[in-house]
Amino acid sequence: MSNTAVILGSNGRLGRELVKAFAAAGWTTYAVARKPRSGGEPVSPLVRQIEAAVDDTEVIRRAVGTADVVVFAANPPYTHWPQQALPMLQAAITLAATLHARLMFPGNVYNFGADMPARLFPDTPQRATTRKGQVRMAMEQALADAAAHRGVQSVVIRAGEFIGGGVGNWFDNTITKSIGKGRLTYPGHGDVAHAWAYLPDLARAFVAVAAVRANLPAHLRLHFPGYTLTGDELCAALGRVAGRPLRVGGMPWPLLRAISPLVPILREITEMRYLWEVPHALDGSALQAMIGETPVTPLDDALRAALHELGFLHG
Repeated sequence: MSNTAVILGSNGRLGRELVKAFAAAGWTTYAVARKPRSGGEPVSPLVRQIEAAVDDTEVIRRAVGTADVVVFAANPPYTHWPQQALPMLQAAITLAATLHARLMFPGNVYNFGADMPARLFPDTPQRATTRKGQVRMAMEQALADAAAHRGVQSVVIRAGEFIGGGVGNWFDNTITKSIGKGRLTYPGHGDVAHAWAYLPDLARAFVAVAAVRANLPAHLRLHFPGYTLTGDELCAALGRVAGRPLRVGGMPWPLLRAISPLVPILREITEMRYLWEVPHALDGSALQAMIGETPVTPLDDALRAALHELGFLHG
């Protein structure tokens, strides 16, 4: 009898990789999204599509019946986090309780705030200094409370900035946007370390943790180490992969801040500027102790695949 996973938000960049990773590992995988998946790569016969919103708990429950894990890969628009993120997670908690499944949650570094130490452990104190960081803290607290009071087991796997899996973040929207013209735009200082995660590797780590779920406590935080790269290191690697020198420019932060009151998304972006100015790395020793060797693709191979996916490399 195969294991069963439910991926909420399966059309998102992380959700798509999770569906592929769980199915590749032999799990029966329910891909839940508002709109059915269309085009792209062939879907594994182990994947069942469910057309539903995250809060359509009864629809999903009837389609699935029972499951081993529910993975929360849904994400509201950046500007709607305060209103939508926690209610979406509460719906996922209710679904996990109904299905008697462990809930898996992709964390990020927002929780630690602008005063975060250079090396982040799962038990590093969380002292968010932004609205989005406070939302993330509230979401993780909701998971801890559900484990303590509702019997819903959960695990947070925290990762850095995403590489791969499509579009919608700093790597593709900003840094590599003009790589076809021989230019990169790096948002921070070249000598500051930043945490990155290649999404196919992160998805395989989720599968590995799900496989040992019986050995986990009711609520657990783990860190996926990924890559720790300074801006100079990332830009040099992109140049190697592109096969030519790339000019590197910076972000016009003062201008973005000046117009942010008129453009909501810029307000959200400028609030997170500190991430590019404060060095940080995720310590993955607890994850490695749990699953053994952490999945890691050589950096140049990951960047090459990501740029190919974005249409910047061919062949």
